[in-house]
Amino acid sequence: MTFFTHTSEETIELGRKIGALLVKGDVLAMTGTLAAGKTTLTKGIAQALGVDDNVTSPTFCLISEYEGKKLPLYHMDVYRLEGAEDFANLGVDDMLYGDGVCVVEWSEKVASELPKRTIKITIEPLEGSERKITIDNWNKETIK
Repeated sequence: MTFFTHTSEETIELGRKIGALLVKGDVLAMTGTLAAGKTTLTKGIAQALGVDDNVTSPTFCLISEYEGKKLPLYHMDVYRLEGAEDFANLGVDDMLYGDGVCVVEWSEKVASELPKRTIKITIEPLEGSERKITIDNWNKETIK
């Protein structure tokens, strides 16, 4: 599935639509350049999960945990990790295979440690604020 958004508000709205379809145990692997919109999309996902907190990039803390009314959200930014071994050493299995939803930014660095059922999201900046967002490995028919 491929979507195009033209503003950060549209990217957040797409995140809400994605988030509304997520279930316990879903893992989303996000790839994209710096400032592509990974955290912006995650803000919408968090809203759909019932997270009231302000979602920010966990670049320096690596993992932010949010309690949602629908499901917990584990937001991971692995940009600063050296690789998959560092990720595994964080003890993330309880989150990846737990009762919430995991969003992993810069997931290409730790792909070997992610579950096979991981939903892959690629965000490509285009002209101005436009983004091309591609979702793979997801069995949902449509996002309306």
